Amino acid sequence: MTPLRDPFAEGRRYCLPVTSWPGTAYPLGATYDGTGTNFAVFSEIAGLIELCLFDRQGAEQRIPMEDVDAFVHHVYLPGVNPGQRYGYRVHGPYAPSRGQRCNPAKLLIDPYAKALDGNLTWGQQLFSYPLNSADDGRDTAQRSDTDVPDRSDSAAHTLKSVVINPFFDWGLDRAPRTPYHRTLIYEAHVRGLTKTHPGVPEELRGTYAGIAHPTVIEHLVSLGVTALELMPVHQFVLDLTLAQRNMTNYWGYNTIGFFAPHQAYSASGGGNHQVQEFKGMVRALHAAGIEVILDVVYNHTAEGNHLGPTLCFRGLDNPAYYRLDNRNLARYVDYTGTGNSLNVRHPHSLQLIMDSLRYWVLDMHVDGFRFDLASALARELHDVDRLSAFFDLVQQDPVVSQVKLIAEPWDVGEGGYQVGNFPPQWTEWNGKYRDTVRDFWRGEKAALPEFAARITGSSDLYKHNGRRPVASINFVTAHDGFTLNDLVSYNRKHNEANGEGNRDGEGHNRSWNHGVEGPTDDPEIVEIRARQRRNMIATLLLSQGVPMLAHGDELGRTQHGNNNAYCQDNELSWMDWASADDDLNAFVATASRLRRAHPTFRRRRFFRASPVRDVGDPVPDISWLTSAGIEMTHGDWDSSYHRAFAVFFSGDGINERDDRGAPITDVSFLLCFNAHDSALDFRMPPVEYADAWDVVLDTALSRQPSSPEIVVGAGGSVPVIGRSLVVLRATD
Repeated sequence: MTPLRDPFAEGRRYCLPVTSWPGTAYPLGATYDGTGTNFAVFSEIAGLIELCLFDRQGAEQRIPMEDVDAFVHHVYLPGVNPGQRYGYRVHGPYAPSRGQRCNPAKLLIDPYAKALDGNLTWGQQLFSYPLNSADDGRDTAQRSDTDVPDRSDSAAHTLKSVVINPFFDWGLDRAPRTPYHRTLIYEAHVRGLTKTHPGVPEELRGTYAGIAHPTVIEHLVSLGVTALELMPVHQFVLDLTLAQRNMTNYWGYNTIGFFAPHQAYSASGGGNHQVQEFKGMVRALHAAGIEVILDVVYNHTAEGNHLGPTLCFRGLDNPAYYRLDNRNLARYVDYTGTGNSLNVRHPHSLQLIMDSLRYWVLDMHVDGFRFDLASALARELHDVDRLSAFFDLVQQDPVVSQVKLIAEPWDVGEGGYQVGNFPPQWTEWNGKYRDTVRDFWRGEKAALPEFAARITGSSDLYKHNGRRPVASINFVTAHDGFTLNDLVSYNRKHNEANGEGNRDGEGHNRSWNHGVEGPTDDPEIVEIRARQRRNMIATLLLSQGVPMLAHGDELGRTQHGNNNAYCQDNELSWMDWASADDDLNAFVATASRLRRAHPTFRRRRFFRASPVRDVGDPVPDISWLTSAGIEMTHGDWDSSYHRAFAVFFSGDGINERDDRGAPITDVSFLLCFNAHDSALDFRMPPVEYADAWDVVLDTALSRQPSSPEIVVGAGGSVPVIGRSLVVLRATD
């Protein structure tokens, strides 16, 4: 068949014609079946879509997709094998004022591409409006709305979609399916985690294969990590504004391919190789009992606002994929701060998201998702709606509903802060936990009642709709903000390296430098900073809920006060394995073992604050005690200066059964918190609680003893130095 002649592409070299069959409208994307490949793509407004094949020299062959069913254009090409690069050209209306932006001069990425190859070369060719014009002087925003499209060809300047080989030897791979109450999440960046790791071969550092290396997996296992949460690995692109500043999009929250693993994280090269390498990483982590959770960005795409490039969705069917402003269809609704919001009200946008999620579970074997700015996905009209179509689809989906679903429960739109308001099936990043733990340990007034609610599972946020403590993903630090080391070393952000005049990043960090901004040799400050790091780690790992560690915090990683290192792909953001704090790393492992060994710290139900056994038993499942060992009064809770207390967790009051139906019991624990500057003696509660107690964890010590060395009887006392936490275990 003779390819169509494009009036926008004079002088183009064409390959020889290929045989084409009608193909099928399902599944969407490029599907290789062993003898050929079926191509299917949705566009309701397209008059004609051309499938464009590219050889190794970049020569292009165009095949019209003449068969259309329910607005899905499709064609089957026998003999087209994995590794074939391709894209689409869409012939249709270009009228930005009506929300239509088809332009066949712009080669488009397949929204369902399983792999992408190449790089963006920023320039006029990627834009459908003239960036520079000798017209009547209208500004760029006005020029972007003209109904005359730019005719420069983008094929040589954009990413190419790639046909992949779907076959992979998974061997005996099985999903760990770790229940939430046994889960410890470790948030990490694929590149930053291994880029400087001395035990990983240099050619594998910063890649999926690097994470699969035994030395990295051994480190995760030693910490008790059960789930690795990876920052975005969907194919993303470099923003033009960063490219102009010679910087990079390090974090990757700029997705353009929701099915494709980011090619730059592959040690094997581009094309089909990154898919195989990613699967190999998942298989290796599963073999160690570690789940893989992906940080996914379905709320927006890399095409930005009306001034952005035409890379994929905009040129295929702009009003179907994006939320357009009803008052001006040339503009986009933006709940994300990135220029656009995906149109989750449209069935094909919803299908794209659900198909992507199922693909990563069924084909790539991942175990869950953390949804960036998840509130944006719940906006039906303008308000966040718990009963939105997206949540309905997730609820009834037999695949997606069975994996871990974690919401970042906010966006930048009005009413977007939705902590505690997601459906029962979901867990949430608990921002209130982060803020409260930081405030308590830096000695803020009136933090005690809030702190008590957070360390016991945040029942005030989650109990009202039938959820349990595991609905709370507890964290003190994450990729966004200070590292744990910087949280106790800086009062102010220091983001000058980002080139934005230190205006970017959060200004209110609830941090404390303890007297000196940044590094210091003062031994007293060095010591209290180390103690505060241990305080927050111990609090995190011994709270009810699901703990999440930020990568490198266990090693004392610093970003030198930069709390928004989104554009820093260098030593500032990478984990510095050579400077690891071995004592802190050992402390994290010790606290993690304590949690793992004792169901007292990982309950599946909220505390009842009622007697454990029959009426008349004086010991409840939880008690709040003063440092004098007596129950706290309303006056103690209401005091704005009360910064020390003890909490008793009864091992007999778990009120749960194991997998075989047997009651779960454990030893009891007493946690003594002292956020005062000075030391306090904590008196043990009466003998009804326990005959005696031994100290199993003390954040005042840089190294924990291998076995308890302090035993104190009922009514005795234990010294707790200023700003420290002592954990005692009931014993006979």
